[in-house]
Amino acid sequence: MATSVAWQPQEQGFNEICRLLEQQISPSSTADKSQIWQQLQQYSQFPDFNNYLAFILARAEGKSVEIRQAAGLLLKNNLRTAYKSMSPSNQQYIKSELLPCLGAADRHIRSTVGTIVSVVVQLGGIAGWLELLQALVTCLDSNDINHMEGAMDALSKALFVSMDQYLQGLFLLSNDPSAEVRKLVCAAFNLLIEVRPSFLEPHLRNLFEYMLQVNKDTDDDVALEACEFWHSYFEAQLPHENLKEFLPRLVPVLLSNMIYADDDESLVEAEEDESLPDRDQDLKPRFHSSRLHGSENPEDDDDDIVNVWNLRKCSAAALDVLSNVFGDEILPTLMPVIQAKLSASGDEAWKDREAAVLALGAIAEGCIKGLYPHLSEDIGHQNGREQFEKVLMGLLKRILDTNKRVQEAACSAFATLEEEAAEELAPRLEIILQHLMMAFGKYQRRNLRIVYDAIGTLADAVGFELNQKYVANNYLDDMQPVYLDILMPPLIAKWQLLPNSDKDLFPLLECFTSIAQALGAGFTQFAQPVFQRCINIIQTQQLAKVDSVAAGAQYDKEFVVCCLDLLSGLAEGLGSGIESLVAQSNLRDMLLQCCMDDASDVRQSAFALLGDLARVCPVHLQARLSDFLDIAAKQLNTPKLKETVSVANNACWAIGELAVKARQEISPIVMTVVLCLVPILKHSEELNKSLIENSAITLGRLAWVCPELVSPHMEHFMQPWCIALSMIRDDTEKEDAFRGLCAMVKANPSGALSSLVFMCRAIASWHEIRSEELHNEVCQVLHGYKQMLRNGAWDQCMSALEPPVKDKLSKYQV
Repeated sequence: MATSVAWQPQEQGFNEICRLLEQQISPSSTADKSQIWQQLQQYSQFPDFNNYLAFILARAEGKSVEIRQAAGLLLKNNLRTAYKSMSPSNQQYIKSELLPCLGAADRHIRSTVGTIVSVVVQLGGIAGWLELLQALVTCLDSNDINHMEGAMDALSKALFVSMDQYLQGLFLLSNDPSAEVRKLVCAAFNLLIEVRPSFLEPHLRNLFEYMLQVNKDTDDDVALEACEFWHSYFEAQLPHENLKEFLPRLVPVLLSNMIYADDDESLVEAEEDESLPDRDQDLKPRFHSSRLHGSENPEDDDDDIVNVWNLRKCSAAALDVLSNVFGDEILPTLMPVIQAKLSASGDEAWKDREAAVLALGAIAEGCIKGLYPHLSEDIGHQNGREQFEKVLMGLLKRILDTNKRVQEAACSAFATLEEEAAEELAPRLEIILQHLMMAFGKYQRRNLRIVYDAIGTLADAVGFELNQKYVANNYLDDMQPVYLDILMPPLIAKWQLLPNSDKDLFPLLECFTSIAQALGAGFTQFAQPVFQRCINIIQTQQLAKVDSVAAGAQYDKEFVVCCLDLLSGLAEGLGSGIESLVAQSNLRDMLLQCCMDDASDVRQSAFALLGDLARVCPVHLQARLSDFLDIAAKQLNTPKLKETVSVANNACWAIGELAVKARQEISPIVMTVVLCLVPILKHSEELNKSLIENSAITLGRLAWVCPELVSPHMEHFMQPWCIALSMIRDDTEKEDAFRGLCAMVKANPSGALSSLVFMCRAIASWHEIRSEELHNEVCQVLHGYKQMLRNGAWDQCMSALEPPVKDKLSKYQV
């Protein structure tokens, strides 16, 4: 059978056309331009002339950009008159040469290609060029700026020239029998809503109807592409109201798509009974986040049930977006379906139960007010409270489900609910703890980690409430803890059961950290064995690092990090109550070693603990104070600061805490630290917010403790320092920083003169200075400058301030 041979240019014809184009565009050419134009027009009579032009534009990389662009512009003009009469093979050749050039390195070539693409779409319609849709989608998904710009350019030109034709072509293809075509149509609509939403506004009703239909497509890839549309719609910031009437139909479709598909790759283990032990390969790697002091505590990424982005996860994410946009308005449609699925029984119904639980987790943030209107006594909210009770009990029941995957989803959803409902859960603590501890007793290893997380999140949410006691036997002196009796015995039993080398300790250590912080002094009765075990584990790991045989364990830094963080939790919870435990241990020397560790996450947690110990028992750090300060200062003066910014952040905070407690004893290190902090403040836009805040606070604390050392240099850092101070929320650490400001101004008033406007803005950033003493000091500073600046200089300074800043300063009587 004969096969068609792909078109190839002849060298002679290629060279001749390039010569003519060069003469045509060259300003120095002596050739007759009209004669050249006539020759090019004559060549246009040859059927493959336009193929030559496409080849020169796309592939003649040895020729100048000007020649290639001239070939492209001539091709565009020729196509306007000749495209429809060209042979299909030549049309196809030209289209195939254009597509790779959408992302050409030269922007002139990209622009010319975009113009030609718009002409081809205008003449041949989008339905005749499906490859263009795929190419545009690929380019826009690329991380290559040339590809993205080229696709945007081509898309906008094609749309401006022939929008109606383009949309008409898409709607014609919308019900194509090929799943790949339907997927491309959805992708094209998603592109449009992202880059030119205004074009689609007149067609939104039809588009919503179509996307609702395709969201139920039998091909999951098509349905997934359609589901992405709902995210794209809200990101395009089109009016939310447009979609409201479609919610009763959209919400059930999303919920239906959240049910596990029969061919889901994770179904193999999902259908395992709860009684089957987890295998080691079932346990996903887990990563502990070291403690970070400051405004940017990183939230753990959700450990998604399925790692692959699929229709189920996309539908849950869309429901999450809807709940945040429409809030309680989706509940009347959603809750009856959820409650029916939660109640479904039988082996096969676990998928329905799991999807319902997943949906509750997705809407917990957006719909929390509708699920639970904050205990208002207003009878109109009675239904809301009943709704919340149903949701809560439904989730607790599913936490005890017999299917592992339902257990997992229920615990994760409950953790989200805990974060949103917070202290409102306190009246229900007993029944919540009973369910969680029953789950703790029956879960296998993988889901046990999620129970630990749910318990830790609960402790963070309700805090000191966990200490609640009741009166036993009518004797007031016989107060018994009601919640701790439920919570702690199973956890302590597990704690004693696990050996020091078992990685299942990690989530338990994290859980204890949250509980210790929540209980405060209430954790004292459990503190000694927990503290001692942390010390033992760190010692073993430090030995294992140099001699694993002698240690009897392989080194794993995560044991060290988790134990350091739990010790920080104990210091935060017990306060000075931890002092006796520290006094009887070698924690100080062990901590010093951790502060010098080569692993950044070990150092990060070590400096967090150093700061916590400085707050509650500084006396036990005294003997090695200069060593701690030297090592902490080195973390701020490293060429790899951006890579280890969290270590620097905690080291900076720890220096400030040590300064407040050690006072003049830190004087030998003060200027070393100041010289490290000033460049950080001057390059604030390049570093994270938390490090900038801690640098500003620590600089202020050093100035408060040693104003005579810091104030001579204040003119070099006042402006960036004051800018950073003005961004910090009101708290005791900010008070310390402003005590340093006042102390420096007292020691060197002229040092702040050139930055007085910035200092005034920093002072105005306070909502309220609660310390009367500090308030008075700030008043004295402002009045001092008002008296110092005569002959209108003070008024000139005030005139440079914004009206809200002036209003805030009025409370200081200036």
